[in-house]
Amino acid sequence: MDRGGIDEEEKPVGELFGRLIDEGKAYAKAELDLAKATAEAKADSARKPVIVGFAALLFLQSATTAFAITIGLALATLVGPLAGGLIATAITLGIAALLGLWARKLWEARQ
Repeated sequence: MDRGGIDEEEKPVGELFGRLIDEGKAYAKAELDLAKATAEAKADSARKPVIVGFAALLFLQSATTAFAITIGLALATLVGPLAGGLIATAITLGIAALLGLWARKLWEARQ
């Protein structure tokens, strides 16, 4: 068949669809591999900051504990050891409750 001077061999429709399906599968696999590589790269880049942040949280918790003990000891000289410890515990729990309520408010606001 003459098509403007270009001589092409016509292929059966089944062969063309088979080739199309094979190329589609290869494209989908390549996209999946790209998504996996991108996710792995993001995870690898986030690993060190997460570890350092977790270490910072551990030190923050130990500082908070030391602060609560210091408050308890300071109050112990004024109101006695048991009352000082209870007051320091109440202060710490109050701060934790306020932070928890704030976190819940922020969580609900984002949805």
